[in-house]
Amino acid sequence: MMITQLGNIFGDSQVASIISGKELGQQILSELKSEVFAIKKELNISPCLAVILVGDDPASGVYVANKRRTCEEIGIISKAYDLPASTTMKELLKVIHELNNLAEVHGILCQFPLPGGMNEQEAVLAIDPAKDVDGLNPLNVGLLATGQPKFISCTPLGVLEILKRYEVETVGKQVVVLGRSNLVGRPLATLLSQKGWDATVTICHSRTRNLESHVQQADIVIAAIGQPNFVTGEMLKENAVVIDVGINRLPSFDTNKKGKLCGDVDFEAAFQKARLITPVPGGVGPMTIAMLMRNTILAARLQNHSHPIEQKF
Repeated sequence: MMITQLGNIFGDSQVASIISGKELGQQILSELKSEVFAIKKELNISPCLAVILVGDDPASGVYVANKRRTCEEIGIISKAYDLPASTTMKELLKVIHELNNLAEVHGILCQFPLPGGMNEQEAVLAIDPAKDVDGLNPLNVGLLATGQPKFISCTPLGVLEILKRYEVETVGKQVVVLGRSNLVGRPLATLLSQKGWDATVTICHSRTRNLESHVQQADIVIAAIGQPNFVTGEMLKENAVVIDVGINRLPSFDTNKKGKLCGDVDFEAAFQKARLITPVPGGVGPMTIAMLMRNTILAARLQNHSHPIEQKF
């Protein structure tokens, strides 16, 4: 596995290993490209992902473009449903129901956030659980909670893949998950506490007392709290593994330029104490898109009663 080692850059003797989610993601996409080819040959179908984008939010537009480009790269058919910001909830639900009934569409993704006034949970509930490649439908969340996951939300799945491929031991380890969102924090904590991963997991959030003391005891810290540079070097245990899920844009003093991207972890300080650490950008982000592709391929196999990709959780 490709690891970048940095030592003495900031005057410290510790050698930190930086996880390249970009390189790992490309490796996985190469594997999935072979899987897509196998499905086409075996089942005479092409995995297909329908992506719904409502409105013109710039960040959402970039994310959707990346997803569609990745589909094309590995041979997955991408169907684009770009709807104006004036779209009503009823109109959105009609599109989702039509896609539910299209046999050639195996996965449906509705890009969030939706424009103001639209109900995201209603959209999630409308998506057929068999096509819910984002893993957000309550049926898929329930399967995950009971140790029978089918579609796992893409960012948690990407984090697990990082831990597995970099051979990070989780059995009996103390894991702190910063953040309790249904998209990242909760599913990650549930998965890591299950058999096979066997970690002791603490979820910390805005109401947690003595939060720093929890983090200082953690062998693995997963930051998904949405606050730039929240985790400092002083908060970390020596040789901790740090997975930074956050992506924040700092203010820019130049009105003609966007602010710098950063995570929830103060990278320069944290990497002096961490054994492994993900950067932002180039860490968890590319893995999220790779896992969306994996879920789409899994959906195509399951809907055609074919043996799914082997995945151990």
